[in-house]
Amino acid sequence: MSTATITARTPSPRRGSTVLRARRSLVVSGLLALLLVAVLLSLAVGAKPVPPGDVWHALTGATGTENDIVVRSLRVPRTAVGVMAGIALGVAGALMQGHTRNPLADPGLLGVTQGAAFTMALAIMTLGVTGLYGYIWFGLAGALAASAGVFALGMVGGPGGPTPLTLALAGTAVSAFLYALTSALVLLDQQAMDVFRFWQTGSIAGRGAETVVQVLPFVAVGLLLALVNAPGLNALALGEDVARSLGQNVALTRAVGVCAITLLTGAAVAACGSLAFVGLMVPHLARPLSGPDHRWLLPYSGMIGAAALLLADVAGRVVARPGELEAGVVLALLGAPFFVALVRRRKPVRL
Repeated sequence: MSTATITARTPSPRRGSTVLRARRSLVVSGLLALLLVAVLLSLAVGAKPVPPGDVWHALTGATGTENDIVVRSLRVPRTAVGVMAGIALGVAGALMQGHTRNPLADPGLLGVTQGAAFTMALAIMTLGVTGLYGYIWFGLAGALAASAGVFALGMVGGPGGPTPLTLALAGTAVSAFLYALTSALVLLDQQAMDVFRFWQTGSIAGRGAETVVQVLPFVAVGLLLALVNAPGLNALALGEDVARSLGQNVALTRAVGVCAITLLTGAAVAACGSLAFVGLMVPHLARPLSGPDHRWLLPYSGMIGAAALLLADVAGRVVARPGELEAGVVLALLGAPFFVALVRRRKPVRL
């Protein structure tokens, strides 16, 4: 066989790179289109349906009509919170599964959700906090404290820093402990129980523009840390010894990842309550599109997470019309079978 024939049959690296870029551009375009459809449905569908033309009028040239008020005052902030929380939880889920190398891991595994719940219940009971502004700040403080405690306990695994196993075990223990304390608090105070029950359900309804303003800085910093963490996470996927041989500081990479997960999950949970299964499902939907490269898995997970949360919220409005079914309930109904199917797979995904 001639050299020319061999060369013709062997794909060049340049051609392979071009195909990969084209595929990624196509995937990004498709995910952005999906997110745009979810946003439009979130703005148009509800107890009072708004035609697409009126939605566009409300966004570009509102004149104070009833539909303008519904879209701009109620649905735009709600949609913005849903996009922000969905991106945060999707990226946090991909980070959590990558750092623990556990396909069943959820952002709440670091104790973030229960840490936020405990401090919010404590603030309601002891300080009489009732506004969303207070909930967010106390929730974030509890999330940060809980994840710091989990990371500190995980350090017991050795001088090299926390391992996936010690992080998972420490997170499970801290979450169980904080859940017991929270349950004891809400049983002693009726007001705390009422607020906590609503928060625990998980919903983006009733959130205003001030919620976006308060939470956005934490989400932005968390996303920045996640992008910085992506190359190190790719190295950790090869094994900690290989990562160290490549010059990675494993302990620092873990710490940056934990900080990103805490900020993203803590902000979303404090603003919207406990939205289960987003961080678990979304990375599994994104991974077939991105492959193992976290530089692409993280943004794909963010876009899918935002679309999934908005579509779950829209489904809740349609199913229970003229009332609403909270997004957290819809996600639980969809996520529970997904989790069971994931556990029962004969060949679980290796991360």
